[in-house]
Amino acid sequence: MDKLVEVKGVKKSFLIQKGLGPKRYLQAVNDISFTIRKGETFSLVGESGCGKSTTGRLVNRLLTPDSGEIWFEGKDITKLSDRAMRPLRKHMQMVFQDPYASLNPRMKVKDLVAEPLIIHTKLSAKERDMLASKLLEEVGLGSQHAERYVHEFSGGQRQRIGIARALSVKPKLIIADEPVSALDVSIQSQVINLLQDLQAEHGLAYLFISHDLSVVEHISDRIGVMYLGSLVETADKDKLYDRPLHPYSQALLSAVPVPDPTVKRERIILSGDLPSPVNPPTGCRFHTRCPSCMEICKQIVPEFREAEPGHYVACHLYDDGVQAGGKA
Repeated sequence: MDKLVEVKGVKKSFLIQKGLGPKRYLQAVNDISFTIRKGETFSLVGESGCGKSTTGRLVNRLLTPDSGEIWFEGKDITKLSDRAMRPLRKHMQMVFQDPYASLNPRMKVKDLVAEPLIIHTKLSAKERDMLASKLLEEVGLGSQHAERYVHEFSGGQRQRIGIARALSVKPKLIIADEPVSALDVSIQSQVINLLQDLQAEHGLAYLFISHDLSVVEHISDRIGVMYLGSLVETADKDKLYDRPLHPYSQALLSAVPVPDPTVKRERIILSGDLPSPVNPPTGCRFHTRCPSCMEICKQIVPEFREAEPGHYVACHLYDDGVQAGGKA
């Protein structure tokens, strides 16, 4: 399958203290690499504050990385200016977590959906209105909703409007940043099923960002697990859920509820709190909470390597000559 997006060694920090004294930086994303293939769903999961949303904004260049490279369809877009990026924007659209905050409440729904068409196409106003009505029907709303305003809709309906808006310019990649986390469980499943149907119909690729492993399992082809700005594991969905390799991934998956009261899963409780991204630990960033921590983990950053075919992990337990389960 052809690569649509390639992220290579990308880093991003934010200045949080300036003026007198030493400057302090928040290390949001630290040397991450992954690919997104055409037509697939690649998901990023992890705790709040691990850098998932920042990664999504780096991929579509709403943010510029400090170092590393971002490639889209074989073109390096890392340092393109806003003007040079504009023609590419239609190929990479976003669906945000809070549709009410991301949609202008003063505009009618038809104008919200059609707004990207003003920038990226030469369609007439009548053609834009017709396409907006068609898109609303495609996401499960009727053309009769076109004349209404955002406040007249439920949360699930607003998210459908946001999806219709993203589809309007026929993108190749949609970055969905926690698109169902604010919705009721029953509505979540409807929106996820809609995203999958649209993917099959339009050949879309998704970068799906979420902290909900149950949702991620349903929609993903491949998954990347992030911790404190770093990718610690990537694998096909089935491989990750059947046999997670990194201790952090194991802890996350042990917390996923099992919809069977007769099945008991051994919960892995991590000790300590998530360290600050302003002053991250040396060596492996997870070593302060890892039940399998060794002395090497405290000093040396583990290499992100292929432990099994198609299964990558950043953990010293899988270094040559190290026995899994060994402790300092």
